[in-house]
Amino acid sequence: MAQREQLASRLGFILLSAGCAIGLGNVWRFPYITGKYGGAVFLGVYLLFLLFVGLPVLVMEFSVGRATQRNMAHALKKLEPEGSWWHKFGIFSPLGSFILMMFYMPIAGWMLNYVWMTLSGKLAVPADQVPAMFGGMLADPLTMFFWTFVVSALCFFICGQGLQKGVERVVKYMMMGLLFIMIGLAFYSCTLPGASKGLAFYLLPDFSRALDAGFMSLVNDAMNQAFFTLSVGMGGMCIFGSYLKKDKSLTQESVLVVSLDTFVALTAGLIIFPACFAFGVTPNAGPGLIFITLPNIFNNMSGGQIWGTLFFVFMSAAALTTVIAVIENIIAYFMDGFGWSRRKATLFNFAALTLCTLPCILGFNVWSGFEPLGPGTCVLDLEDFIISNNILPLGSFMFMLFCCHRYGWGWDSFVAEADTGTGLKFPRFLRFYLSWILPAVFLFIFVQGYIQKFF
Repeated sequence: MAQREQLASRLGFILLSAGCAIGLGNVWRFPYITGKYGGAVFLGVYLLFLLFVGLPVLVMEFSVGRATQRNMAHALKKLEPEGSWWHKFGIFSPLGSFILMMFYMPIAGWMLNYVWMTLSGKLAVPADQVPAMFGGMLADPLTMFFWTFVVSALCFFICGQGLQKGVERVVKYMMMGLLFIMIGLAFYSCTLPGASKGLAFYLLPDFSRALDAGFMSLVNDAMNQAFFTLSVGMGGMCIFGSYLKKDKSLTQESVLVVSLDTFVALTAGLIIFPACFAFGVTPNAGPGLIFITLPNIFNNMSGGQIWGTLFFVFMSAAALTTVIAVIENIIAYFMDGFGWSRRKATLFNFAALTLCTLPCILGFNVWSGFEPLGPGTCVLDLEDFIISNNILPLGSFMFMLFCCHRYGWGWDSFVAEADTGTGLKFPRFLRFYLSWILPAVFLFIFVQGYIQKFF
């Protein structure tokens, strides 16, 4: 068996893992729901769920990967008791990664297109014309496919160069550039006239706003955000653990990844809320915020073309680091499972995955009449529902049982791997909580997702 590739540095591991976790949800969802649920009120609840829900599962994924030096599918088969069925959950890894990229790569293409349009001045139009430009992009399948192809070709080329020379090196530079641009944008946004109102709305506790939105709704959204922001349950973090040396404890590394992910989410709010309040714009959620609201703000501020271009470069970096990380998981699955070379796995999946983005692209134009989840929905919504409401919670539930119970890998084996190396040790007193209480929480998330979606 060929020697397992390893990451060249600890910094590379942390930035690569954080790059997988840091995505568009950190920017177009997190600030909005923070403001909706009373600023610091939501932040407190969110951080509790992040610490007691997301972090333990992240440590488990890293542990399974490092213990076996394999991707999720083959790691479960290697660690499971003889005659058991845990390896069947391995399909979550390639299947989930493929479905995620089927809609995530087109969205990353939107970002690159907006970098070009902002830089070239095409977005410097009256406010009422910006929605039409966004709609025109979605209505043109050729434009959508072109930018999706650029994303796919670029990211598969980077992964094809190898783990250290391609994936690790590029993501390190992209992540450091992303953080530098974010800090600059946040500083500029916070110095705009009237920005203090946005900061107060974002960071000060407002219990009346939280209660108006609904306590259970706040708890559910905080739990979902903490859970999904780390992308656990799909094997992406498992593969990065498989590339890791055993000199550092996995709890310590996980805390660093979670801290970096949280910093990006919080800083995104420092960019968006001060700018929105400075220009009298109500912040909304989702694509409308990024592709309609913020371009209008940039068009009205001094030096807006420069700041707008930097913002969409930052957004593109956030999207592309996630794409590269997930593609690496897909390539590793084919290399481990079929014994393929990196080159063969890269070329095959580049062709297959690029073609698989077509349903999402056509769902906005040619297939716009197809509304799989009810009026106003499209193919993207269906793909997102499969990932967010099914594969991620079920995959995390599986990791919880596998690592904590004797009929899986077992608590002692998991903790021994997590604690190998110097640094923070995994808190053993959490055993009952992780074995029985948290699995019930994940089942609650799963059921709540269906209730919210269909009832």
